[in-house]
Amino acid sequence: MASGVGIVVFIGVIFILSGLKVLNEYERGVVFRLGRLTPYRGPGVIFVIPVLERMARIDLRTVTLDIPPQDVITKDNVTVKVSAVLYFRVVDPSRAVTEVANYLFATMQLAQTTLRSVGGQTELDELLSQRDKLNARIQEIVDSQTEPWGVKVTLVELKNIDLPQDMQRAIAAQAEAERERRAKVIAAEGEFQASQRLADAAEIMSKSPITLQLRYLQTLKEIATENNSTTVFPMPIDLFEPFRAFAKAAGIGDDKPKT
Repeated sequence: MASGVGIVVFIGVIFILSGLKVLNEYERGVVFRLGRLTPYRGPGVIFVIPVLERMARIDLRTVTLDIPPQDVITKDNVTVKVSAVLYFRVVDPSRAVTEVANYLFATMQLAQTTLRSVGGQTELDELLSQRDKLNARIQEIVDSQTEPWGVKVTLVELKNIDLPQDMQRAIAAQAEAERERRAKVIAAEGEFQASQRLADAAEIMSKSPITLQLRYLQTLKEIATENNSTTVFPMPIDLFEPFRAFAKAAGIGDDKPKT
């Protein structure tokens, strides 16, 4: 009799221990009782009735999904390969189990088809220059489709855009032409500003002739400092006009006979 009780107790302990499950903080247990869904459980220690109940573990951490390169024909008929990375997490474990057979595989397939679809509606220039806009559009579409599955798409980022060799050469030539155009515009703008400053300086010097003479003397000083060789520099007669006027007023050099 005692041995029979011991066997029953032993079987009961085994039964209880087999039903104990430990779920981590980031895990939830979706439990089915005789095929019927019950509220998900966890985290911590939970009890699943053996034989009567079945549990599926769901990870609530953010999943990084690498989308392989997809052949995309853009709106302007250019074939490119586009790859991306998608970040998502499960927000409703029960729906992630009951609404879709494999939410990870389903999200991957949906992201691939959406990437090709959005890329096909975009021109190449927009695909290269407006990645943020395309990322937001892809995220919005994929998130709206996965919401019934209890999956939340948090971020989509385009990784690589591989162009054909002839298209790469064409884009490089276009960029080079654009840089040359900007350089010419900047040079022309600089010449225009310099000519304006020269015109302003000429106007100021025309109002004050002594300024021109001082500038002339300054140029002579600079040449004498920078060049050690002999320099013959023409001297304009106007430079001596103030001295002649001064001498005439002082009566110096006046050869007229005195009466």
